[in-house]
Amino acid sequence: MQHARRQYLRYIGGTGSVLIAGLAGCTGGGSDDGNGTDDSPNEPLPSETDGTNGSDGAGGTRPEGTGGPGVTLVSTDDEPDHPVRPSVDIVRETATEDHPPRLRTTLTNTGDEPVTVGEGRAVHFEYVTDDSGLLTLLPGDGEYPADADCWRLTEGIAITEEYRTFEIDAGGSSSRLVELYATPEADGCLPIGEHRFESTIAIVGEDDESESSAEWGFSTSLE
Repeated sequence: MQHARRQYLRYIGGTGSVLIAGLAGCTGGGSDDGNGTDDSPNEPLPSETDGTNGSDGAGGTRPEGTGGPGVTLVSTDDEPDHPVRPSVDIVRETATEDHPPRLRTTLTNTGDEPVTVGEGRAVHFEYVTDDSGLLTLLPGDGEYPADADCWRLTEGIAITEEYRTFEIDAGGSSSRLVELYATPEADGCLPIGEHRFESTIAIVGEDDESESSAEWGFSTSLE
């Protein structure tokens, strides 16, 4: 079951008009299905892996037949010292006119007891911006103000910052899809180069206080 508290707003990029995201159902949200796999519309689909490895044939950064660069996973941090093991993989490598690149984040409970983790969106890198502020990860089931064939946000996004938690069964896992968008601060479309994402993964006790937490992250490359 997923819970939420501490409701306020945070803005992702932009100084003008904003899209209010995540306000509906702000005292609850998607939940695990009892087997530790998130049952939201963000559920990963094996058929969405496109396996595209095209090249423009001229040493450029726009693979043939796509609308933008391809993403690769450069590195991931060591596993944190608690039962929850995070991981990330590439689901859809390249941007096209129809969709931006897509990743899947997974949390696996390696312990013998259920664990409650938080914050429920940040642990899956939803709404997490890279260290340059030019690239952000947004939930894969959303619609955002961005130009197709570019995937740069045309407006800032405001999200509620209630602290959500959810439970992962012993031996279970939770997976969600996230997509890469350039922030309004980016100069052009999806910025090529290496980008690092980092977030806090906390195990939450019965009193809603963090029992243990760890910073974990990964680096991607757009080229």
